[in-house]
Amino acid sequence: MTGQRRQPRSRPETLARRRDILDAAVEIFGSRGFAAGTLQEIADQVGMTHAGILHHFGSKDALLLEVLRHRDETDVADLEEQHIPDGMALFRHLVRTAFVNAHRAGIVQAYVVLSAESVTHDHPGREFFQKRYETLRGEVDRAFRVVCAERGVDAPETVDLAAASILAVMDGLQVQWLLDPEVVDLGRASEFAIEAIVDSVISPSPSPLA
Repeated sequence: MTGQRRQPRSRPETLARRRDILDAAVEIFGSRGFAAGTLQEIADQVGMTHAGILHHFGSKDALLLEVLRHRDETDVADLEEQHIPDGMALFRHLVRTAFVNAHRAGIVQAYVVLSAESVTHDHPGREFFQKRYETLRGEVDRAFRVVCAERGVDAPETVDLAAASILAVMDGLQVQWLLDPEVVDLGRASEFAIEAIVDSVISPSPSPLA
């Protein structure tokens, strides 16, 4: 009697399996970091073997990069054409993202941990985060210039500083929120900071610190 060959896994099943692995990796890397989190822990969480994880992603480094891309995709999933908007709509999108993040602590924690780890020597996510921040600074910078042009304002020299500051404030507030979510309101604090920075660019006034 000849044995029956197993049918190849259908594409929907494969995609669902990969999504399960990514979700488990977000949790493990977020709670333990990339170096300490192991593929075996991820495999155990989804009922697979270490080899099964490698079959889907090839290596731990490759899995990390997929986790990071997956996280970015969730930020624009509800946007038209799945890309970040321009002008004032970008700043509104950043505020909405902060409010959404307040309901997905696992993803936020993974991002915070991995972005902090990426500054260490030879971290596989370093290039990803360098390019990500470079891209985001450029998009925020461009949005500021669009808003200034729409309002008849000459874009001030502070635009580049403002772009970097918005990203820094959002990421820094995520750390504070993760440490003390009952005290720090991630959405409202992010909204306040973004509004203040945008206003300082389009309606500059003498510094109260001068």
